[in-house]
Amino acid sequence: MIEEHRFPCDTCGADMRFSPAEGRLVCDHCGATADIDGPGPWEGGIRELDFKAALDNLLPLQEIEETRVSRCPNCAAEVEFDPALHAAECPFCATPVVTDTGTNRHIKPRGVLPFALDAEAAQKAMTDWLGSLWFAPSGLQAYARKGRRPQGIYVPYWTFDAHTESDYSGERGTVYWETRTVMRDGKPKAQRVAKVRWRHVRGHVTRWFDDVLVLASHALPRRFTDALEPWDLAAMEPYRPEFLSGFRAEAYQVDLDDGFVEARKKMDAAIAQAVKFDIGGDRQRIHRVDTQVSDVTFKHVLLPVWMAAYKYRGDSYRFVVNGRTGRVQGERPWSAIKIALAVIAALVVAAGIGFVAGR
Repeated sequence: MIEEHRFPCDTCGADMRFSPAEGRLVCDHCGATADIDGPGPWEGGIRELDFKAALDNLLPLQEIEETRVSRCPNCAAEVEFDPALHAAECPFCATPVVTDTGTNRHIKPRGVLPFALDAEAAQKAMTDWLGSLWFAPSGLQAYARKGRRPQGIYVPYWTFDAHTESDYSGERGTVYWETRTVMRDGKPKAQRVAKVRWRHVRGHVTRWFDDVLVLASHALPRRFTDALEPWDLAAMEPYRPEFLSGFRAEAYQVDLDDGFVEARKKMDAAIAQAVKFDIGGDRQRIHRVDTQVSDVTFKHVLLPVWMAAYKYRGDSYRFVVNGRTGRVQGERPWSAIKIALAVIAALVVAAGIGFVAGR
């Protein structure tokens, strides 16, 4: 069954949308508002799902849904579109997309972090960021300020919880000092030299991981999304389709098992730090870490991103804004004219300094 999320206004019948400023549904036609009722279908918080059951295709049917999506031919993003639309632009790269609507069957989102910034606030954050960049084209900032408003996209992520037990072997280094005699300017001098005494060690560390976050999209470069962190996951709400009203949502493209591979990399890095702390001493060497992972659970969650893609003088620029904090990241634009003028100015200053020094 394909779910279509529409919320008609009780007063005039027009579609309502979620307003980040008010935290409720708002009708742009007549101004009526409606609260988003209750904590969602999972009373008492956002329940995790069993990782192994999902890999074995044993999740209950109510955890699976189908949505109408359109795939961008340029960046391969799969974004939900209004079935009434027949053409649009990809919000990730501004490529024209004819909405040859297909369906995507996937695990339902468990949690959603609602937008806290509206489009105007996101656009201001983006243009302010452009204005702060050295050697950015002035015209691009003006173009972005006057251009279309950014689009709100819910970007898919996985979160993973896990319990880990790790046995390790390594070495603990203790720094000590020796005094050596060296020759300087033909004279013997005493010099202290740091040395390290190594001792083999073994040990065991335990870690509990909560909400290890993994991007489940290929549409945006990882350097963009990583730069939007941190996310206030403590403010996440149980998934309600009302939060998506008026926004688009991207379908996840990173499968659950591949997502866990990325999560393990983050876990292993944290475990390595825990092992070094457990080894102690002044310096540490890790030879081996054997980790057992258990009690793995996960969630599919949606995080809010304002996105703008502009074509300016033949080049494409993408900008993303954290829909909660206003943090901005994007492709760094450069102005060849500004760089050339700066080089000329630097050469003039250098020539002036040389002339004064030579007099």
